Amino acid sequence: MLLFLTAYLSKYFTFFSVFNYLSLRAILGVLTALFISLLIGKRVIRLLQTLQIGQAVRSDGPQTHLSKEGTPTMGGALIIFSICISTLLWGDLTNQYIWVVVLTTLAFGLVGWVDDYRKVVEKNPRGLPAKWKYLWQSVFGLAAALYLYMTASTPAETSLIVPLFKDVAIPLGVFFVVLTYFVIVGTSNAVNLTDGLDGLAILPTVLVGGALGVFAYLTGNIRFADYLLIPYVEGAGELIVFCAALVGAGLGFLWFNTYPAQIFMGDVGALALGAALGVIAVIVRQELVLFIMGGVFVMETVSVILQVASYRLTKRRIFRMAPIHHHFELKGWAEPKVIVRFWIITVCLVLVGFATLKVR
Repeated sequence: MLLFLTAYLSKYFTFFSVFNYLSLRAILGVLTALFISLLIGKRVIRLLQTLQIGQAVRSDGPQTHLSKEGTPTMGGALIIFSICISTLLWGDLTNQYIWVVVLTTLAFGLVGWVDDYRKVVEKNPRGLPAKWKYLWQSVFGLAAALYLYMTASTPAETSLIVPLFKDVAIPLGVFFVVLTYFVIVGTSNAVNLTDGLDGLAILPTVLVGGALGVFAYLTGNIRFADYLLIPYVEGAGELIVFCAALVGAGLGFLWFNTYPAQIFMGDVGALALGAALGVIAVIVRQELVLFIMGGVFVMETVSVILQVASYRLTKRRIFRMAPIHHHFELKGWAEPKVIVRFWIITVCLVLVGFATLKVR
């Protein structure tokens, strides 16, 4: 939005030409989203408290969580609002990828909002039934996948890029839609499973989102892409503005969500942010690198799958409780210790993801 204004003003004042630079708009995107989150964060918390939109806590979980009962939830709406406003202000609104990511984020956020609303307002412990939640996730995930497939202009945009190898790109054809669907829906649910402790999900999301922003910038620059032997995707660089907004909004939310949390993001935030990470990774052709950098999300998801499978097959549990962060709590780890250690793991995995740019 402001890009159009500055482009017009640059005809008369050359200073405004500086806003054409992605790097500057990314910095402004971070600061804008961070400012919005911090500015209205306390107001949102008070509003949720007034409306009595509070978190319900499982009685069979760690006893330390009982004190969290009633903590305002659905705070993910604050994150989404900050991201969207910042992106619309500083992004190029003629860029198709900006709209794909924004609309996918909003769509999955809507699914999460309905689930949260039924749980905390209507007092329905089931929330949105799993089959309906998965159905709408599938609808929106497939819509994004089909759009990206039909608008792809080069073979590289629908090929699976294998990190660590210079020339390994597997043409997927129509299976690109299947892969994209699983990446978007899978990442959405993985972030949701991780969101179980104060700040546990949001900082890894910020770290992975920031890293994907760097990949987007490099992928959208033909010189950098050629030098690093990664696919060039015209227009993908603009996604750094969205990723920067995600980082700013996420850090602003963490200000209130850090231990002990004043607010939780709820499904409205977790499902939306996970879907955003998934669709960005697909656009910049780094699905496998997302799998590496989001290793904490993968670990949480796998722990649930193994727990469920083990109990159904043998009536025995592998972990004391799943997702795995609860397992460590029940082993005696203090909640802040679990959170910070998972953050440290994510930092290391993001660095490994960056290393794949040069190790080929």
